[in-house]
Amino acid sequence: MLTDPDQIIDRRRLKRRITAWRTLAIVAAVAALALVVQNQIGDQIGGDHVAWLNVRGIIIESRDREESLRRVAEDDRAKALIVYIDSPGGTTYGGEELFHGLREIASEKPVVAVIGTLGTSAGYLVALASERIFARATSLTGSIGVLMETAEISKLLESIGVSTDAIKSGAFKGTPSPFEPMSEVSRTVVQSVVDDSYRWFVGILAERRGLSSDEARELSDGRVYTGRQALEAGLIDELGSTADARQWLEHEHNISSGLPLRDSFDPDTHEHWVGRLLGLAKKMVFSERLTLDGLISLWHPD
Repeated sequence: MLTDPDQIIDRRRLKRRITAWRTLAIVAAVAALALVVQNQIGDQIGGDHVAWLNVRGIIIESRDREESLRRVAEDDRAKALIVYIDSPGGTTYGGEELFHGLREIASEKPVVAVIGTLGTSAGYLVALASERIFARATSLTGSIGVLMETAEISKLLESIGVSTDAIKSGAFKGTPSPFEPMSEVSRTVVQSVVDDSYRWFVGILAERRGLSSDEARELSDGRVYTGRQALEAGLIDELGSTADARQWLEHEHNISSGLPLRDSFDPDTHEHWVGRLLGLAKKMVFSERLTLDGLISLWHPD
């Protein structure tokens, strides 16, 4: 039995070190086992499949999503892609990026869009990248157009004794600004930016849906359509669900409806937990639409 204090302390230190190394060894073994199991599962599910892309919420640019789409395009085992859309839209750039990514896939394999509750504005732009668009009878789609939102609070600041000033390199730098009324000339400049992006959107609509320019503009006044109205207007191809989309793939492209669906991109798995926590906190304080920069193609009832 140890009675010397120094020996007792050394013995305790040794026990702690042994425990630490044992714990480390167990963790390493579990990690190695998990890797083996993951590889085995990957081999089992690594066969032919139908890729699945869930487009939900506000659409913004995403490097991870873009990379995921590139992998789908290059994966010979992915026989088709189903894009499920439940989105009011988002930034024009985010929608454009996703549109072109889907068109690249469509040059290699079938792409089908299924609109859920909502597929409006940039959400509908995403659907236009597909070979066939499905929606339910009561789905909401359309809202084709572009807007730039701002607020002007100069009178409010003046009422509480606050004045602002800005030194600009040009007359239109920083326009529109919440700190000064928008002049008619500035409004004309901003309107030209919105109009140009609107013409771009309408051009895609006309090309992808086989419409004349006049027909596309007539449908692009910003209104929303139910699935039944969209079908009548030629904005979608068929009323139906994911199951109907799979049946169509089987009939038109001989892609078995029995193939497994594999999620090609889940934003929650590509975002660090700190980012998700900050994002949740931001949503609790601000509406997502208030945090968007640049031109937006978004529908949301006031």
